[in-house]
Amino acid sequence: MLRGNAKVIDKRQGYSEKVAISFMSVAELFYGSEKSDNAGENSKLIEEFLLTIEIIHSDLEILRIFGELKARLGGAGKILADADIFIAATTLAKCNMLATGNVNHFKRIEELRIENWIR
Repeated sequence: MLRGNAKVIDKRQGYSEKVAISFMSVAELFYGSEKSDNAGENSKLIEEFLLTIEIIHSDLEILRIFGELKARLGGAGKILADADIFIAATTLAKCNMLATGNVNHFKRIEELRIENWIR
């Protein structure tokens, strides 16, 4: 959405259920902004976007699911970055589905319902 992808914007506008963002996704957005050539401008854009969407903050349920997922994935040799595990845990705890363009990482978690809003 922040990149102006028309497909993503159309999907969000046409989606009848509530749309929210994980605290970890917010952290990753700000990280990406700080690495960019226009950190100040990009951070402002992120802050404006965050006024339009609910942020799901961490809680014990998300942290418990994170631990379960990380242990299971690691035991199966399916290593995934902690940030992605937090996003998956947030989705499993609080949401019906994860909208992402990064399907390859998240498909390692079989019980996670994923939709690719970029395609």
